Amino acid sequence: MVLGMIFAAKFVDFILPPRCIVTGDIVDKQGMLSSEAWAGLRFISQPQCDRCGIPFDFEHDVQERGEGADCAACLREPPIYNKARSALVYDEASRELILPFKHGDKTHFILGFLPWLKQTGGMILEEVDLIMPVPLHRWRLLQRRFNQAGIMASYLSKEVGKSCCLDGLQRVRSTPTQGHMRAKERKKNVKRAFAVNHKYTDMIKGKRICLIDDVYTTGATVNECAQTLLNAGAIYVDVLTLARVVKPVNG
Repeated sequence: MVLGMIFAAKFVDFILPPRCIVTGDIVDKQGMLSSEAWAGLRFISQPQCDRCGIPFDFEHDVQERGEGADCAACLREPPIYNKARSALVYDEASRELILPFKHGDKTHFILGFLPWLKQTGGMILEEVDLIMPVPLHRWRLLQRRFNQAGIMASYLSKEVGKSCCLDGLQRVRSTPTQGHMRAKERKKNVKRAFAVNHKYTDMIKGKRICLIDDVYTTGATVNECAQTLLNAGAIYVDVLTLARVVKPVNG
């Protein structure tokens, strides 16, 4: 049976060889990137804010703040969530991956994203009890036909052996698109936009939760989701996203 599956997979790869999801070049395995596409991506690593995960711009930031320090923005206004980590800087190169995945039905891109999410999640994924996606409002879900954060959460939970609750959070208020909103506008826009699905109250209570989304912009959405989950009895909420907007860290 297993040998038959291996042979079938190799036969499919021979007839339809796996290709880079960005350039279309032939690669070794499904979901892999070509060297050209890989070189254009900016992965986030240390040094970074211990709280929100934003990379520090200069080495002297680490010398001034110390290892494991919070950025100035988190010191001024600590996030509701416990920690946030993102695999990529959201820029022109990463948009070529994320927008087709989010809006263009390229859901198979998740195969390439999984190793990045798993590595970036690190200790977060080891220590949490439950993985949950940021939800879409039902009208937007009908238009898009799938929730990209839900796909990420579902695949990642199986990869790391953690429980997943796809509809534990609900978006109870349809909010305008936040693409051109500033941080304060985004915060107001998502206020009381989420609620815990009453069917999963017992599942969420007392749990350490990892919240999954595609892009971290200002943190308004994940903060509001985290507050909703904490109000329902979660111990803490960590955040893991594929990419995040990076602006200079001041102060």
